[in-house]
Amino acid sequence: MNIAITGGYVVPVDGDPVEGGTVLIQDGKIVAVGADVDIPDGIEVVDADGAWVLPGFVEAHGHIGVHEEAEGWAGQDTNEMTDPVGARMRALDAINPADLGFGDALSGGVTTAVIKPGSGNPIGGQTVAVKCWGRTVDEMLVKEPVSVKSALGENPKRVYGEKGKLPSTRQGVAAVIRDELTKTQDYVARKTEAEKDGKPFDRNNTQEILAKVLSGELPWCQHAHRADDIATAIRLSEEFGYRLIINHGTEGHLIADLIAEKGIPVIIGPLFTSRSKVEVRNRGLRNPGILARAGVELAITTDHPVVPIHFLVHQATLAVKEGLDPEVAIRSLTVNPARIMGLDDRVGALKPGLDGDVVIWSGDPLDVMSRALHVYVEGREVYAFDERKGEGVVADPFYREQA
Repeated sequence: MNIAITGGYVVPVDGDPVEGGTVLIQDGKIVAVGADVDIPDGIEVVDADGAWVLPGFVEAHGHIGVHEEAEGWAGQDTNEMTDPVGARMRALDAINPADLGFGDALSGGVTTAVIKPGSGNPIGGQTVAVKCWGRTVDEMLVKEPVSVKSALGENPKRVYGEKGKLPSTRQGVAAVIRDELTKTQDYVARKTEAEKDGKPFDRNNTQEILAKVLSGELPWCQHAHRADDIATAIRLSEEFGYRLIINHGTEGHLIADLIAEKGIPVIIGPLFTSRSKVEVRNRGLRNPGILARAGVELAITTDHPVVPIHFLVHQATLAVKEGLDPEVAIRSLTVNPARIMGLDDRVGALKPGLDGDVVIWSGDPLDVMSRALHVYVEGREVYAFDERKGEGVVADPFYREQA
């Protein structure tokens, strides 16, 4: 799609804001951003005068499409809790694009989501990044796999402890992870030897994906709330040499200097939940600011549907109220999650070469009274707020050719 969004207060994120700027999108890609952009003939012009123009937000950790809303058990495909080692599982294979949450995402300015298996298993499976609009997950796909999900702490020990099998303790959870990564090291050695000798080799889907973690090709997304679990996550990552991303990091502020020193990014949240279990007793809206001031690269997550995905920006707003720098808050919704998850070649900022995922806001998105007025995915308008009806309308993806 080819459009020029003109006259708005353009916030590229990776660059200075432009008053009365233009974002030019051709063939679904951003080709120019600035105050003096030549608009070719035949380009649809969208007047954004008085509005703010930002890149679509990136949800770095959620379960949209695999934990469907209002569907009960039939829409619950988040955890395959029959095997503590689920590296061969793919969130990609369980996403329903018809989940109501995708429409909610667009209404909150979220255009890209990294969808992950849940935290019921020590090793949960492969994550995937998708756009929040489309007929099939294959059409929505941005990158797959993005990372491997793993969990420490309460959830896996509870799930398998109730089954009376390993792991039922924190030491058991760590042992399952360590055992499987050790098996993978041995698997890689055997495979390398077989290839060198020209011998056949039986592949194993679990070890194949974990080998990509050990080689550094895929990062390790580690569910960890408590400070002691975060320390275990660091210990394991240094033992095996993989790239670690802390997911949740509820008590990360207690060891913020250590996390910053190690250069480990944190996807923090959800921030609107009650203290529903021991691990989140130290949850607080001050924590993102503490981590950021310590020098930790930060993204904010809803962990949808734990917090509805369209409240992503509101979590950032209240974190600002409690000390998070506003510029860092916007980065934590855009360029930071894109960079942390390896998607910054596609999304997260307004700059030439990236996808034309653009949101026109009625005002500063950190103002709770602002709303997303128009949402574009690769230059196509997929959501608009109808001021006469007082409600948003999501474009029907099944009529995209006729639209």
